[in-house]
Amino acid sequence: MRKIMRKFDGAKRRWMVLLATAVALLVTLVLVGSGGIRAQGDGDADEHESKIRTGFAISPVELDLKGKNPALVGLGSYLVNTQTCNECHTQPAFAPGGNPFLGQPEVINTAGYLAGGRAFGPFISRNLTPDPETGLPAGLTLGAFILVMRTGVDLDNRLPHVPSAENDLLQVMPWPAIRKMTDQDLEAIYEYLLSIPSVP
Repeated sequence: MRKIMRKFDGAKRRWMVLLATAVALLVTLVLVGSGGIRAQGDGDADEHESKIRTGFAISPVELDLKGKNPALVGLGSYLVNTQTCNECHTQPAFAPGGNPFLGQPEVINTAGYLAGGRAFGPFISRNLTPDPETGLPAGLTLGAFILVMRTGVDLDNRLPHVPSAENDLLQVMPWPAIRKMTDQDLEAIYEYLLSIPSVP
């Protein structure tokens, strides 16, 4: 009889372990399906989509999406409009009565949006809007744009030449930080700049 009881207890334990495993698996599936637990990396897609939506919501100008990748445009807008590009490349950055630094509701200067012209000592911020003739942001191809963002080289070779005429580097542009962005981020910024209005 003891032998039978031991076999019964062993079978009972195995069933209990199987039942507990099944319950744990079911709970895990329910939590993953409801968003309670995410596998590593799953949140990245949601965050990426959120940045794209936010980018479209915060763009201060009408965008030309014809022939463009909307996801890149939205992400580019998010990166440009949350990284203070406007404060340096729009002169003045805010419309009259729209300066948040003066306690006013923010209103971007859309007439001069990213058209450059702000002075930093002897350095003047560049016009990033599409060139009227080529349609390219700041007149740069994607390859040239990425080169500037990664190395800081001044392809316009404007005075003053720092540190030298042979090694002319942008001095105010925060390219040492921007160069650490991913290729996709830089392509997104470029795609956004392609879609904004040209301001000669």
